[in-house]
This record gives sequence, structure tokens and C-alpha cells, in this order.
Amino acid sequence: MFTGIVTDVGRVRALEKRGDLRARIGTAYDMAGVDMGASIACDGVCLTVVDKGADWFDVDISAETVSKTNLETWTEGRRVNLERALKVGDELGGHIVSGHVDGLAEVVAIKDEGDSTRVTLRAPEALAKFIALKGSVALNGTSLTVNEVEGRDFGINFIPHTKEVTTWGDVSLGDMVNLEIDTLARYVARLNEMG
Repeated sequence: MFTGIVTDVGRVRALEKRGDLRARIGTAYDMAGVDMGASIACDGVCLTVVDKGADWFDVDISAETVSKTNLETWTEGRRVNLERALKVGDELGGHIVSGHVDGLAEVVAIKDEGDSTRVTLRAPEALAKFIALKGSVALNGTSLTVNEVEGRDFGINFIPHTKEVTTWGDVSLGDMVNLEIDTLARYVARLNEMG
């Protein structure tokens, strides 16, 4: 489990096709304190550390994960939002995030508003009903509050701090973003479906 509070911006150092995909990610984390097999959210995708060095870690990414996320667009040098898994007693600054991406949202508009940036995204039809005004979503692993919703489109306001400490300062029109809906919304919908 994660909170959607990004704690490092890593960089993809290498990608290797070997059955599925292996990625090496450079990080500022003290890797001596990260166990083999630990979970790290990489752009919101929960991945397992399979090898590590002083300032990097490797993850294996299954074909299934590649097909459901934006990880197929990763290239060497790409910046990646990182978050280590929650420990008992950690501050829950964002919201509960599983690292299981539900689908991809497309960036359809970007507008500066003072020092902040308003980004409008379009959710897949099947996920739009789970996105609510003032609700939470995780986008590329970042816990964010929804500012407006109209049909499949929803808006997020990025303050300068968020743009500086995540990859959101690099956002462009047409970007496909990993979207994880709020866990609570998923359970409420299921309960409603079951009557």
C-alpha cells in the first residue's frame, strides 16, 4: 500500500526486453535500507525490487502490466515518480493507493492559473463514473484532488510544490497517464451493484 505522496523522482537508466521487461531506475533512496523483494511504486505502478545497487534498483515488468499502463512509453532518461511502500506508523498524507493501475487517462488541456497549472484529463468510459468532484485519484502515482468533473473529463490543479517534486512539471498535451481510482469509490460501486 502507498499514499500517493511521491518521495523521489528517479530516472530510467536502462530497459531490457527479457521475456517481459526489466527496468533499471536510478534513485536518491538509500538502497541499503531497501530489501530485495520490496515494493516501490513507479509512476503509480507497484513493482518489486529484483536487484539493486547503491543508487539504483531493477524491476521486472510483466507483459500484462505493460499492456495496462503507460510503462510501454518509458525510455532511457525518463523521469519517474517513486514512492516506497507504507510502514505501520507512517503518516498518511495522501490517500490509500494500491499501486494497481485501473487504466490510462489522456491529458486534453493544460492552462496556467497564476503559479499553478490546471490540467484536464479524459478518463476511459468505464472509469469515469468513479471520479467525483473533490474526490481523490492517483495519477502517475501522485495523490490528487479532483477540482471539476464534466462527463469523462476531470480537472486537477497542480501547485508549484507538486510540479517541483514530481514529474508533473513535465506534463504535455496528449500524455497518457496511469490512473488509479479511489479504493473507496470501487467498493461503494460494488456494494451498490450487489444491492
